[in-house]
This record gives sequence, C-alpha cells and structure tokens, in this order.
Amino acid sequence: MSTVQIEIDGETLEVQQGSMIIEAADEAGIRIPRFCYHKKLSVAANCRMCLIEVENGRKPMPACATPVTDGMKVFTKSPLAIASQKSVMEFLLINHPLDCPICDQGGQCELQDVAMGYGSDSSRYVEGKRSVADKNIGPLISTELTRCIQCTRCVRFGSEIAGMRELGMTGRGEHSEIGTFIEQSVNSEMSGNVIDVCPVGALTAKPSRFSARAWEVRSSKNVAPHDCMGSNIAIHTRRNDVMSVAPCENEDINEVWISDRDRFGYKGLESQERVYKPQVKRNGVWTEVEWQDALNIVAARMHETVKEHGAEELGALASPSSSVEELYLLQKLMRGLGSHNIDHRLREIDFSDQQQAPLYPRFQTSIAEIDEQNAIFVIGSNLHKEVPIAAHRIRKASLRGAKVSALTPVAFDYRFDVNEWAVPLAKWVGALALILKTAAAKASVNISPELTAIVNNAGGDAAQAEVIANQLITGEKASIILGRYALTSPEASVFRALAFELAKVTQAKVLLLTEGANGAGAWLSGAVPHRLVAGHTVDSPGLNTQEMLEQKIKALFLIEHGAKL
Repeated sequence: MSTVQIEIDGETLEVQQGSMIIEAADEAGIRIPRFCYHKKLSVAANCRMCLIEVENGRKPMPACATPVTDGMKVFTKSPLAIASQKSVMEFLLINHPLDCPICDQGGQCELQDVAMGYGSDSSRYVEGKRSVADKNIGPLISTELTRCIQCTRCVRFGSEIAGMRELGMTGRGEHSEIGTFIEQSVNSEMSGNVIDVCPVGALTAKPSRFSARAWEVRSSKNVAPHDCMGSNIAIHTRRNDVMSVAPCENEDINEVWISDRDRFGYKGLESQERVYKPQVKRNGVWTEVEWQDALNIVAARMHETVKEHGAEELGALASPSSSVEELYLLQKLMRGLGSHNIDHRLREIDFSDQQQAPLYPRFQTSIAEIDEQNAIFVIGSNLHKEVPIAAHRIRKASLRGAKVSALTPVAFDYRFDVNEWAVPLAKWVGALALILKTAAAKASVNISPELTAIVNNAGGDAAQAEVIANQLITGEKASIILGRYALTSPEASVFRALAFELAKVTQAKVLLLTEGANGAGAWLSGAVPHRLVAGHTVDSPGLNTQEMLEQKIKALFLIEHGAKL
C-alpha cells in the first residue's frame, strides 16, 4: 500500500494512504483524546472528543474520521484544538452524574482520565441532569445507564465482533438510551468485552462489582485455561484472592478480546462444591486430613499396588489443561514406578493412529493467519460455544470474503455466512471421503493407497461435496479445521486421515482444535502411553484412557485442573 507524508505537531510522519489521522497519531505515540473511537471497531465519529486543527481547514476536524492526505499539517495542541476538546468535554459532562467516589469504574475510567486533562472545575450548565433507568441484561454485566455518553462502542462490538446485535440505541436527542430492543439478557459468549470497550462506568462486571479498586489489585499475566487458543489474560488479585480477569492484548492470538468463560470462570474458585483440603474415605465417610498425611497415604497405596499387582495395574489420567510442569512430573512419577499407563486424552475413543501422530497437535498456520484465509472447511465444531476466539477469527475471514463450509452432526448457529452440511455422525466418513474423491478428481491427484477403499465406497450429497471441494481448490489460502466432534468420534483416526489427505490434495492447512488448554504441552511432556518426553518412543507402550477404564486396573491416579490461583 502506498504511503503519504504528513506533519503532526511539527513531526513529519510517513503513513499509509487512506488511514485516519488518529491512527497516524497513535502509531507515532501522539495522544489524541477519544471516546467513541476504538481501533477494532468501525468509525462512528459521534463523540467529537478527538477534534483537531488541520491547516487550511474551515473548522475543527474529528481525527477518527478524517483521512490523511499528502502534505497535510495537523495540530493536536493548538489553541483551536484545545478549546474544541474542552468544549466537547463540557458537553459530555452535562448529564454525567458526579459519582466517581462510588463508581466501580473509578481509577480505570477513560472519561475520568480525559476529564482531568480537558475538563473544568465548574460548568456553565445548571439545568437538572437527566436520569436513565438501569436495565437487567443478565448475570454478567451491570448497567448504570445515567453515565452513558452514547459512544455506541458496545453496540458496534455486538454487531461487528460478537456477531449478535443485542444492544442498540433507541430514542432521539436527550431521550436516547442504550439497551436491548426488547427486555432480554445479553447472551453472546463474548459479551463481557463490552465492559472493556465502555469508556465510562455505564457497563461494569456484575460478579466483581464493588469488590476492589484498580489500585488495590495486583495484575499477573497468564494464559486462558478453557480452550486451546491460548488467549492472553491478566488476573487481578488482592491478598491472594482473584478479583477479576481481563484480556491482555496479543494481536497474534486474541487481539484485545476474551471469551466470557475466560473472563468470569474465576468465580468457580469460590464454589462451595470445591474441595479445599485433602480428604480420605474412612469407614465410608470422607474425612479431612493434612496434606502430608494425604500424600503419605497416596504414596503408600501406589507402592502397594505395584508390589502386589505389578506396575501394569497402576495408571494415571491427567487433565489436558494441566501445566507442562505438572504433566512432566506426573509422567516421571509413573515411569519411575515402572508404568507407562498415562494419558491426557480423556474424551478420545479412537487411538489407532497414535503411532503415526506428529510430535504434538500443532496448527499448520498461525492463529492470526485465519483472518486471511480465502476458504475454510470446519469439520465437527460448534465454534462459538467451544472455541469463541477461533469463531471470531473465522467470522473476520468471512466478512473479508472467505468461503466457509462446515460438516456438522446438527445445524449449529454460526454467526457468519457458511455453507453448512448437516450429516449424522455415522455418515461422516462417507461425506468426507466424497469430498476428497471430488477434490482429487478436480485436481487430477492420486489418493494414498491406504484410503482408496474408503474413497471408492464414498457416498452422500454430491452437490455439497463439489461445492466444498471447489472452495478448497480455488482458495489461494485454504484451511481445514477439525473440532471436538471429529476428534472424539469412534472413527477419529479415519477423519484425521481423510482431512490430512484432503489438505494434501487441495494444498490447504490443517488446524486441530484439541480438548483442553494444553494438549500440545501434554504430548511434549510425555503424558501419553506410547511416547516419552519430547516424543521419544517407548519400547512397551502403556494403556490409553479407554483401555485403562475398560480393563479396570487396580489403581488410578488423577490430576484435575482447577487448583486455586
């Protein structure tokens, strides 16, 4: 893309042609106040807080909606610009309540920060402030709509990012209000992000409301534990108690968003159903004991099992969301006792292709590159419910023109244009084989001999198969995504083989949406029965999850994810 040269506050910059002044200023580190503008949302230009002066301009211009031109000179701190920004600040505060001391957003409020720089200690407006009734929009988001300045960030987030326009603006003039069109809750799996985009205290987190001030908490960077995308988060704690969770910006993974379960899942730490101290069953009754006593009992019983029944009767099952350190130590413990019966694939049934599996289930393309795909084929995933950030990335690709198809057991509610082929799970092998057969014929490519019999017996909707095959072949950048239904099916090995062969034929990339947050780390740390750390082979592989459960071995050691943060 071509560039133009502009000048902002005397500093010469070279920026992309077509970008807005506010984008050029942000890139150069020049701060322009704003409320309605958000770099991930469309331009609304309705708050006017970003008014600046442009040389030879007839009036102050909104920096968020004024594109750069070659030779343009911009002044963000001229008397005209400052006077305009101060006037807008005064207008915005006409109806805003003076409740900063009791506002839950105090200390982390954009309006509060900007008012300190551009506000005044008095107002010329003495009329009574308007009041807006709060709305109950569900258990996650609390509303204080009298504070709302109608920036419409929350409205644009719903329609542009979440794909569900649940909030909107009704009324005119001073009667304008943000809310749901009919009385209902906000149900998007990413709804909590409106708390972050709201520049005032109009939308706040209901579960953590009034629990802590921003300056009281300690922020620790972490990775979201609910899916394989690895969203970056910040955990806010006070005296070792988790107060809230917020997203950390990472353009390569989650951008500036997180799912609701990543944001609010910490409330599970406070559940009364959790066990906070070790317990031992004595005479049929669970009794609390000290940690050292519990560890001694577990160690003794593991040694007894090995001594009396042999190491082959001892097994371990680990959550795929456990940390690499936990998984490494678990396999070291089990193999030190002579057992290779260890697995993290708790929901999988078909393990017949595990010897041919790669070192770990990695994406063949980066998460950020999903946005740029021209064709995407999703196999067995209710994306919005299972992997919300992946659904957001695929939605972005769809909005940019990507052709998206999906093979599903039932019709899922996708929030982007998709060619959905709903087929009972029992007929998936035939459907996938038919797509592969069609694609191979169109590309004039031979199929691997191992799959010839399956492909020759393929059957199903030939028209659907041709549409999907065409999209993958003609797409300059194509991806095939395997989800939960495919990876946990009794025929998962066949699905994987057909998907990888289809990718080979169409030159597409494969993404595996594995269970848990750390499936890749579990493979690398040796938490599988047939491989050691870093993929080294085992001479005598142990039992997988299904075999351990079916053979009812004498002792199972379990690691459950969810230790107190």
